[in-house]
Amino acid sequence: MVYVVTDACVDVQDRSCVEECPVDCIYEGDRMMYIHPDECVDCGRCEPACPVMSIFHQEDLPAEATRFAEINAEFFADLGSPGGARKVGRTGSDHPAAVPPGGGS
Repeated sequence: MVYVVTDACVDVQDRSCVEECPVDCIYEGDRMMYIHPDECVDCGRCEPACPVMSIFHQEDLPAEATRFAEINAEFFADLGSPGGARKVGRTGSDHPAAVPPGGGS
């Protein structure tokens, strides 16, 4: 099991979670962050660092946010597993089901 970023992160992207992640598995989309499920080591350091309570352990996702486990995983379909978010930088895109249309930073 891994940690998952939910829609409370949309247009916030505080990045406190990134600073806490020891394995650099939190990637930056255009309007929200995503945790790579194959790179996450389930340490939990990101969850308390999130100022908007957007990160949950997959087993603890609120019922209305369970779809974000799949969304986080699908975000990496084209990106693959690059072995660290710093190598990739901001991707400039989001999973279409993760963020509402419009807005953006």
